[in-house]
Amino acid sequence: MEKNDLRTELNPFEMLEELLWQDQFELIFPENEKQSELRLVYLMNDAVESFLVFINAKMTGQYQPDYEGELEAELSKEDTEDGCIYVLVVHQGDSVVTLFFEDLKVETHLYRYGDLGHFWVKGYEYLRQLEYRIAILHTKCEYLGADAAGEEEQKLAELVHFPPLNYACYPAVSQKYIVPMDGVWEPTEQAISIMEELAAEADDHSLLWWLTFYRKHQGKGMSRLLAWMMHRTRHGAVIDLLIEKLMRASEGYPVRSYKTEKLKSEDAGFKKEEIGKREVCDTKASEQRTVSAVGGISQQLYEKILMQAVQRKMELEAQGKQVTLVREEPFTTAQDSVEYNVYLMIWKKKRGNRIVEVERFSG
Repeated sequence: MEKNDLRTELNPFEMLEELLWQDQFELIFPENEKQSELRLVYLMNDAVESFLVFINAKMTGQYQPDYEGELEAELSKEDTEDGCIYVLVVHQGDSVVTLFFEDLKVETHLYRYGDLGHFWVKGYEYLRQLEYRIAILHTKCEYLGADAAGEEEQKLAELVHFPPLNYACYPAVSQKYIVPMDGVWEPTEQAISIMEELAAEADDHSLLWWLTFYRKHQGKGMSRLLAWMMHRTRHGAVIDLLIEKLMRASEGYPVRSYKTEKLKSEDAGFKKEEIGKREVCDTKASEQRTVSAVGGISQQLYEKILMQAVQRKMELEAQGKQVTLVREEPFTTAQDSVEYNVYLMIWKKKRGNRIVEVERFSG
């Protein structure tokens, strides 16, 4: 898709074709064996969990959940007395799996992401959280269209094309998990304009001047200079404003909730090695995490960890410190390698730079 293009309509069969073209075929099986719906992962990140759902599905053959390689697939439609049935044949190397289903629909769950993040890479962690949130927001907008994001979200998502804040300068994941983007060092006019609006709102005339200069003199050198400015104390108000705007833009979405019963991953005797896992690194996201079909966290443990972090945050703030709470949480439909953690970023100043000290709370 071209920059700024958003889907206006979700066609599940086109989305299926897109996944297969990208060699993506990750099935989620129902917990109840009597259920006849199979889910195919379409887009999974902290902002959204989206699937293609095969209605009244039956599967034959051998499905390989750990398969990583090229796929060969063929979809056909057969008429029946009651209507029609679709047949999807997928070759995973030497294995063949066939799905028979009556219809295909899109299922999407949107979540709050403004206070979510991961601490996979050290150094100016708060800027890496910004890069990550903007990236997953842009992915959500690009692949699920305008219906999945408000006007403010669509606007802020354009900052993925602002090199001083994208993965070119502040990657949130290690290099091997980065999905390359065309023109990563090329800012768009819209992205620069958004940053100019932020600088003006924050009354940062110095940064506003540099952004005007950047518009005329682009390139890696200038992008790195602007990236350096992003962590300087004198420009902190602009970064704080952007963090706040992303928070507000996602406030209308629900927070993930988890099952109340005890799940396997909370059992001291459960070994993570028993879960079939594979790396998630498709063309739609830069995610340093793995997924599987079992495991999870209970709502009680979720709330316990969060309360511990909130109490500690209050203690630090009573000492006059600036503290930001960041949540890290697993998916709800498909368990992944990310466990539920809460982090506190304790803000500090060092030689004109803004840095954070990170405290972690987990089960």
